[in-house]
Amino acid sequence: MSQASTTRDEEKRLAALADLWLLDTPPESRFDLIVRLAATQFRTPVAFVNLVGRERLYSKSAFGFQPVNIARTESICAHAILQDDVFVVHDTLADERFRNLPLVKEGPKARFYAGAPLISHSGQRLGALCVIDNRPHERFSHRKRALLRDMAALVVEKFYLRRNELLNATVKQFANSTELACISVDAQARIEFINHSALGLFDCGLDDIVGRDLVTILPERAEPAALLAAGLASNSAHSKTFETVARKLDGRTFPAEISLSAWHGERGPAIGAIVRDISERQARDRSLVDLANRDPLTGLSNRRHFGALLDRALADDKGATVVLIDLDEFKEVNDILGHATGDELLQAFAARIPLFLPQGAVMARFGSDEFAILLPGLRDPLRAHAVADAVLKALDSPLNIGGHLLHIGASLGYAVMPGHGETAEEIIANADFALYRAKQAGGRTARIFQPEMRSESVSRRATQDELVRALRENELVLHYQPQVSLETGEICGMEALLRWQHPTRGLLYPDAFIAALETSPLASPVGWWVLDEVCRQLATWRQEGFQLVKAGVNLFPVQFRENTLVQSVVQRLYRYDLPPSLLELEVTEKIALSNDDQALTAMRSLQRLGVQIAFDDFGTGYASLSSLQRFPLNTLKIDRSFVRDMLTNAHDAAITRAVISMASDLGLETVAEGIELAEQAELLRKLGCKSGQGYMYGKPMPAEHLAKLLVRKAATHQAVVFSDRMHMGLH
Repeated sequence: MSQASTTRDEEKRLAALADLWLLDTPPESRFDLIVRLAATQFRTPVAFVNLVGRERLYSKSAFGFQPVNIARTESICAHAILQDDVFVVHDTLADERFRNLPLVKEGPKARFYAGAPLISHSGQRLGALCVIDNRPHERFSHRKRALLRDMAALVVEKFYLRRNELLNATVKQFANSTELACISVDAQARIEFINHSALGLFDCGLDDIVGRDLVTILPERAEPAALLAAGLASNSAHSKTFETVARKLDGRTFPAEISLSAWHGERGPAIGAIVRDISERQARDRSLVDLANRDPLTGLSNRRHFGALLDRALADDKGATVVLIDLDEFKEVNDILGHATGDELLQAFAARIPLFLPQGAVMARFGSDEFAILLPGLRDPLRAHAVADAVLKALDSPLNIGGHLLHIGASLGYAVMPGHGETAEEIIANADFALYRAKQAGGRTARIFQPEMRSESVSRRATQDELVRALRENELVLHYQPQVSLETGEICGMEALLRWQHPTRGLLYPDAFIAALETSPLASPVGWWVLDEVCRQLATWRQEGFQLVKAGVNLFPVQFRENTLVQSVVQRLYRYDLPPSLLELEVTEKIALSNDDQALTAMRSLQRLGVQIAFDDFGTGYASLSSLQRFPLNTLKIDRSFVRDMLTNAHDAAITRAVISMASDLGLETVAEGIELAEQAELLRKLGCKSGQGYMYGKPMPAEHLAKLLVRKAATHQAVVFSDRMHMGLH
């Protein structure tokens, strides 16, 4: 190897010592334990951790001998660092390289030496861990060599830990010297470090704040969790600066500018915050702020300002996208937890969503839980959909509001200019049409405007207006479809179905009006009218001497979310003196997907009272299987789409068989819908299904027609006779 190459290697080695903050440093007690352990393990009176400098050897720790300043040329360790493995000298007096060294002739009078090189992570030789005896050793076994080598590796790891400790101490000293208020938190947003300036800013002591949640001093709207999620999603450092309201431990608040940063550290994800009190700055700038353009609760743009910005974007002729947002469960939060919690929820939502929006996006609050996003220059529907999808995903993690973890969903509708409107009013209106379609689909989704939505909206609103008259003029009626035992042919239940006896269009089925009804304020009163009418009819039949069977009732989703569900059902059972087992409430997919604990609690209470709970159209929804674990069910209703083709479609037959078997294992009854053929009924019976309904047994019919069947049912128990009578025009 050339002299130049050797010089370069030496410089790299010295640089490695400097990088570890070890070059020309005094002994340190942190290494004493390893040195003492080495001497004990190898039964030698002396052990060293020695580092080799440019010209001399210096010791970081010594056992059995006071370290002295030794020239590099007079040290055995200078030879050890040139080796790839443990360097052993069995008898120094027998080795002409070492017999005249001061270490041999004086001091510890070393006759035996074993040293393992201390090798950095980059491969540089820093020094040696050595053991010395004043008598020669004939051998040094492979086991001892391995042990010394492992102990040397521990010394190197301690070098790196030492550097990190010194670095952390330096950073901490710097942090405590700066006037900036610095805070760091872990992945759970618990405060790990707070510097002196921050303690003064929040008027607290160290023991008062370390270990507490960041929301103790920075409200939820500061959203450390959302920022952390954004940083992790990009797998890189992520930062955001915004203004909010901070809180001292005694409850006093002050306006603050927060600079949050998220990164991946050695212990995983972490967040740091620099907090500035901006009271004076806000006071200076307050006169420059046009308060008329801001929503006072969230600080977002209001509708007026949003419209002006949209006008400006359209005037630039670069296109724009408008996204309208409704929170799906906001009314329930207000009703159950109060308006103060509702306000905090709106603030948290307003702080979280901008973190997931592209540069230049403007978010506004139109009122209550209605928000809007303006994306100037964005005219690509695919990119618009990506933004809408990002907003939905931003709500995957719950919001921590006043100790409540709230899983809030949102419905989004968006319109893209050009193509979806010429003016600001038109594009906002068209986005609203799309928003309605998203809400109609059950929420937690986004829809883009389609031209046919406008005509559908006009038709829907006309239908809603007519429904007001229909309820007032008693045009709504109930028809009943019998449910029959597949074993005996006897009526074992019925389902109440809503119809509209329209004065000009005749008898209307739900397909013609139910979508308009579900999204109108009439949904709740019509739903309670249906329940009341079913209970009244059952009571009438009992007075007329009929043997009663259970009646299934479909309630609207809004009724399950009302605080009065249990009370309203019990009142009607009491009013008409009916046993709870005669009433069966049918749970739809919308209810199953709502994740509404209030509705779930209400249904459990009703089931404990004896009310039956059925899952309608089982097998067609997205969450049916998981719903079986959550809901207090008595019955599964197999959807007609599976029954219709089960004789010819092996897939449908397999699904039907699996549902019946699963229901049996769970102790649930099954009712198959849409039975039209005797062969279907027979196959279902063989598969273990107990009950069925469909045109084979009767179409939905007025109460008086079903009464005739109930009377005739007492005369015969034969399914064939019953079926024949059904086809004689009684349905």
